[in-house]
Amino acid sequence: MNARENLLRVIRHDSPRWVPNGMESVINIGSPVVERPRQAGSDAFGVEWSLEEKAEGGTYPTPGGHPVTDISNWRAEVSMPDPDELDWTPVRASAEAVDRDECLLQGFVEMGLFERSYLLLGMEAALVAFLSQPEAMWDLVAAIADYKIELIERFDDAVGMDMLWYGDDWGTQSDLFLPPRVWRRIIGPHTKRIYDCLKKRDIIINQHSCGRIESVFADMIDMGADIWNPCQPCNDLAALKKKFGGRITFCGGIDSQFVLARPGVTTREVRAEVRARIDALAEGGGYIAAPSHGVPYEKEIIDAMNDEISTYGRRIYAGNGQGTSRALPLNNAG
Repeated sequence: MNARENLLRVIRHDSPRWVPNGMESVINIGSPVVERPRQAGSDAFGVEWSLEEKAEGGTYPTPGGHPVTDISNWRAEVSMPDPDELDWTPVRASAEAVDRDECLLQGFVEMGLFERSYLLLGMEAALVAFLSQPEAMWDLVAAIADYKIELIERFDDAVGMDMLWYGDDWGTQSDLFLPPRVWRRIIGPHTKRIYDCLKKRDIIINQHSCGRIESVFADMIDMGADIWNPCQPCNDLAALKKKFGGRITFCGGIDSQFVLARPGVTTREVRAEVRARIDALAEGGGYIAAPSHGVPYEKEIIDAMNDEISTYGRRIYAGNGQGTSRALPLNNAG
């Protein structure tokens, strides 16, 4: 069994042989749309971005650089990119180089409905508008969803995606940015439209959403998400696995904030954290081990994490095929 087939078994909850270390055998390809420029300047929607070279991520939305100054006039102030006017030739060439027997091809579409709405209006104005002018926000979010669907269709026509990484950060460390009722009224229905487009094309949905999103987790699954990343531990991951484990794959979960990136953390603590996440999330498949956030880590720490995923992530399934955890001693290393 190669890594591609094992990953598909994980996603299908179909007796995988090992817990994957991240998205093994997955090749990521982005679209030609500039959702977030790498240098200071404008994105494809006219949002201004600034650059801090030493900061994680580099670019960030320039304060005051949002194009919409009045939500009631957004149609005159927003220009959606046209996917048919983009040059898809480099994207198509990248896809043609992928060995589809060995690898899955994952498209990358970031800045989902909530994120793009606040980038267009500015965060404070967007949050106020979601509460005070929900009809106008519904119309704006619907238009963004129309664009996303058109982009996904054009993207899939060009490369034939197996999977889509779709990003939209809905949560803070403690809760959603929006009240759940507002999310369900505006964000949820149009996200479902995007999911429906993907389902019709048999594309695996890998939903990225940082923060604590427990209050709409069931909604996300009911709408059709196949994978959720990065599974930040501000959510009760073990409880979510127990309740929804057979219906979604968890990708991430290894605590970045309080373990991997904590000053003074030991490799033994890292190994214990890896085991705890595998024990809680891997039973029956449906778990891809990875950090809960993509930030730089010390080499010694990431090496210990990788080694423990490789060893314990294979031993956990040995002999039963169901992912039932058994007590195994920690490696002596670290």
